[in-house]
Amino acid sequence: MSTDARSSTSSAELAKTLASTLEGLQGLEERITAIRAAIPGRIVFSTSLGIEDQVILDAIASSGAEIDVLTLDTGRHFPETLETIRDSELKYGLKIQVVSPDKGDVDGLVARDGVFGFRNAVENRIACCDVRKVRPLNRALEGADGWITGMRRAQSQGRGETPFATFEEAQGLVKTNPLADWSLERVEAVVKTKSVPVNALHARGYPSIGCQPCTRAIQPGEDIRAGRWWWENEDGKECGLHNRPKPVSQKEDASS
Repeated sequence: MSTDARSSTSSAELAKTLASTLEGLQGLEERITAIRAAIPGRIVFSTSLGIEDQVILDAIASSGAEIDVLTLDTGRHFPETLETIRDSELKYGLKIQVVSPDKGDVDGLVARDGVFGFRNAVENRIACCDVRKVRPLNRALEGADGWITGMRRAQSQGRGETPFATFEEAQGLVKTNPLADWSLERVEAVVKTKSVPVNALHARGYPSIGCQPCTRAIQPGEDIRAGRWWWENEDGKECGLHNRPKPVSQKEDASS
């Protein structure tokens, strides 16, 4: 077995063990501390500055865990999203690294598809997300051993099987989702109790906030992510930052 293969196997086993550990912990700060203790080397928290990610940021600050915090500036954010960066840095005294897309990549995309070409075809929209989000994040994750996200199972049907931890072979790191089993009500309770700064758009009917041209408020009864790329009809719409591997259940793991 090659060194790379042994490393991948070891990281995959670490992810399984960590998933079980996180499932057994209730407090978010406890989970953040456990992630930091389990994963050697650099850990990155990529925040979209949405309500879930703000709760994680609060837990990182409270725990004192050494975790790099970054956000992607696609060049098309709402002003309220950018204001959330300022409010968060002031409250927590943490520096949020702002990662931008490659100018050449953006120029090439716009030259090919136009400024609003992402609405002409799903392939165009995915290409836009790739240039403005996926590629910059992949660059930011280079050299990292761990990655924290704010994904929850209740956010959409497509995220219903979000695991607590998984090994991401493409990036060669362990991806963790410490809010996987949380409800929106629980997230909102922490925001209220701890006065966590949140994007002002949440109060205006935007539960999931992305780029301004690609996000609208939702109607009562709609899926939480219905306001993202609303002109597309297929289920499970994602920008490409997150794949959703089926998690191994603890029963299956124990029997293998």
